Amino acid sequence: MKSFPDIEDYKGRFFQGSNIPDGDYLNTHYPRFKMTWDFAWRKTDKIATLLDIGAHWLHQSVVYAKRGVEVTAAELPTTLSAPVVQKVAQEHDIKLVSYTDLSKPEVFGQLPENHYEVVLFTEIIEHITFNPVDMWKAIYRVLRPGGRIIVTTPNYYHLGGRAWALKRFLSRSGGGISPQEILNIPTYGPHWKEFSARELRDYFTMLSPDFEVTEIQHVSIPYFQPTSSRQKVQSMLESWFPLLRNNLFVEVTLSRKEDGIVSKPSWSHPVRG
Repeated sequence: MKSFPDIEDYKGRFFQGSNIPDGDYLNTHYPRFKMTWDFAWRKTDKIATLLDIGAHWLHQSVVYAKRGVEVTAAELPTTLSAPVVQKVAQEHDIKLVSYTDLSKPEVFGQLPENHYEVVLFTEIIEHITFNPVDMWKAIYRVLRPGGRIIVTTPNYYHLGGRAWALKRFLSRSGGGISPQEILNIPTYGPHWKEFSARELRDYFTMLSPDFEVTEIQHVSIPYFQPTSSRQKVQSMLESWFPLLRNNLFVEVTLSRKEDGIVSKPSWSHPVRG
């Protein structure tokens, strides 16, 4: 396995230095990209085909393509139509697939069945506001038996996360995304739902008996260097207690293709004993 390039080499080799779409995002999330790369390659020295869903500006896709992987990058058309994205995709032979609605069962209908060895689904699951069953049917169709889905997402029990917003709790201001964030953040994807490790295990178990959650890691991603005393204590506690770390890395293996996606959304509520 080739190592992930250092950030300056990365910028120069793939995006010609200053010609980087959303360079601030890249600078912040570079540690996560590197850690995701290590997680994806930790059990193998060969990945033949990869589908990067929510590929953004190809910040991850391009490194896999450079490694010799056949990469398909899926994202909203407004992003994929950007000239720099088109240029990078052409230079590195990355296939671009646009979608306007991930909730549709035909969203990846143009892609071949049983084709992809790895699906990257990084920092996406927490943004989904629709019922995702049809989306997972589409992903299941294109994933080959034995293939893997790599999911990364914020950890609900992160020490600095929403679970610990005591002031908000005491002021009866609810939980999850706030009205201020809904109305004021200029993005289509606020964090609507953050998961615990147990929730993600249950999530994929309920989707299909063909899915096996083969690994979950609690990961500390250094988005910033701790400077205040509080941040330093938080960092120390995260090193001691994995449950409190800020991110979850999940590997879901499609161990077989027999039962398909079995979840059936319904307006009726389950009966609780």
